[in-house]
Amino acid sequence: MTELISIKDSSKHVDEEVRMHVWLTDKRSSGKIIFLQLRDGTAFFQGVIRKNDVSEEVFETAKTLRQEASFYITGTVHKDERSHFGYEIQITDLEVVSNNEGYPIGNKEHGVDFLLDHRHLWLRSKKPFAIMQIRNTMFKATVDFFEKEGFIKFDAPIFMHSAPEGTTQLFHVDYFDHDAYLSQSGQLYGEAGAMAFGKIFTFGPTFRAEESKGRRHMTEFWMMEPEMAWMHQDESLDLQERYLAYMVKQVLDKNEYELKILGRDPEKLRPTTEGNFVRLPYDDAVKMLQEAGRDFKWGDDFGAPDEGYISEQYDRPVFIVNYPTSIKPFYMKKNPDNPKEYLCADVIAPEGYGEIFGGSEREGNYEVLKQQILDAGLNLEDYQWYLDLRKFGGVPHSGFGMGFERTIAWVCHLDHIREAIPFPRLINRMQP
Repeated sequence: MTELISIKDSSKHVDEEVRMHVWLTDKRSSGKIIFLQLRDGTAFFQGVIRKNDVSEEVFETAKTLRQEASFYITGTVHKDERSHFGYEIQITDLEVVSNNEGYPIGNKEHGVDFLLDHRHLWLRSKKPFAIMQIRNTMFKATVDFFEKEGFIKFDAPIFMHSAPEGTTQLFHVDYFDHDAYLSQSGQLYGEAGAMAFGKIFTFGPTFRAEESKGRRHMTEFWMMEPEMAWMHQDESLDLQERYLAYMVKQVLDKNEYELKILGRDPEKLRPTTEGNFVRLPYDDAVKMLQEAGRDFKWGDDFGAPDEGYISEQYDRPVFIVNYPTSIKPFYMKKNPDNPKEYLCADVIAPEGYGEIFGGSEREGNYEVLKQQILDAGLNLEDYQWYLDLRKFGGVPHSGFGMGFERTIAWVCHLDHIREAIPFPRLINRMQP
């Protein structure tokens, strides 16, 4: 019986007869030859039907196939140096499963609004396919890296009682007559996990009550947040650098085909795999912007244009370290050499993509943290459990968070972060 294979395994079956299950993405004919553009979820390639090589019934059936028809094919795999994929199949037989007309996404340019309204179908197109394959590599690389570093996966709740980053961006939920909020970050719970297991990472959806109008704003996105007991900030920066270098190298090693689909130059990513990220003090970043003629003063937070300008000065990510306490959250540890600064850092991606990581050494002193909670105007009772982490066996500890979609957008060189999200829950876009 002819072996059933996936398109991605074609290289293992050159000049062999195989069977595949596929969908049709496009079709054209040239007299006695029909060219079928095919996909199966693992890759895209071309199938060729020659009238003289098949029965009249098969040839006539192929002529009736419509976009997104599903069918089985039988044929022989050949090399095809002209395609991104490198192989094609000479079809000798096909068996139709479904052949409906009216597929709404044609092989032409569509507006963003149209594609968002049809996101459940747009996922089948080449660009979302390539993004999701790269996303999967980055996810697996993350799990593999932290497992090798001695971390365990630790899940934080989706419903939370208190805010890690402040209260202005929280989605409020009536939780059985109690106030609750959709998770803004898994960090605080991650710190509890670090005090139990030493090194943990959370990886899950987070929410911000802000409209998704640009690269820096998403109502829903995924965060990867490690927390490490017995670790100071400099050690955390070393870890972040190793992780990012490893993850990008995995993409370069495993997603050459997908990067070609996206038109992404892999050489732009290669410096990241070498590490050696500059650690740029906030003070020096301010001077850099001022010398470039930008209206920026010490104590300001960086906007997207500011981060973009800084990132364009480097061929790989750069750490901006030690921000003013006035623009960062309450839980960070102050710099012993300058109490106006926190021991913290953001990772700024190159090519204008801005912040993708943010982290700090966490304040480990019970009384100091208690005062910082009060100074932030937060309800002390909501954070008593968090203070307990310092009261009972508190140790120096650090952590950081990676915005997964922001990082994907940079790696894939996307124009808009929404392209990096597999299936955003944009309520006004979804029909009942």
